[in-house]
Amino acid sequence: MTTIILAIIIGAAFGAALDRIGATSPNWIGRMLTLTNLHLMKTILLAIGVGSALMFGGQTLGLVEVANMSVKTAYVGVAIGGLLLGAGWAAAGYCPGTGVAAAASGRRDAWSFVAGGLLGAAAYMVSYPAWNGSGLLDGAKLTLGEVPGAGYPGLTGLPGDILGLVMAAVMIAVAFLLPDRIVSRPAGAPAE
Repeated sequence: MTTIILAIIIGAAFGAALDRIGATSPNWIGRMLTLTNLHLMKTILLAIGVGSALMFGGQTLGLVEVANMSVKTAYVGVAIGGLLLGAGWAAAGYCPGTGVAAAASGRRDAWSFVAGGLLGAAAYMVSYPAWNGSGLLDGAKLTLGEVPGAGYPGLTGLPGDILGLVMAAVMIAVAFLLPDRIVSRPAGAPAE
């Protein structure tokens, strides 16, 4: 029961943070995806970079147990799913996390998005035997960096924790070095 309560508290705090930075607004997400306002992208990169630095640094120092990390299998279906997620994010202005947070903040369009996501998940469950038989779900576990004792390959041959720290540093640097926009706002567009 404590785990569920803790999950609800952490989820509510995460949703509040998403709402605070503007990630629950399809307008802000649209501006990010059209490269006319990169503040949200910079925030996302900074959050991922800091979280990765804490996780991989904690693993390096022995504070975070590597056995608690789960590497999912890589297969063609993951790439197709990623493309579908990106297209849906661009079309709706929400990803699953931001959609739920926006629904919790009272946005009616977000409720439609959440309902569509649940229907899509149900359709996948019903059609899973066909997808499973297609071969698109066959694959192997692999990572960019080596994980000692994991039993699956690292594509670079570098230690995973070191590579993770380097990638975290790159994300943090990109978050600070990105300009506020890459594409100019169209003439007549509302000010931000």
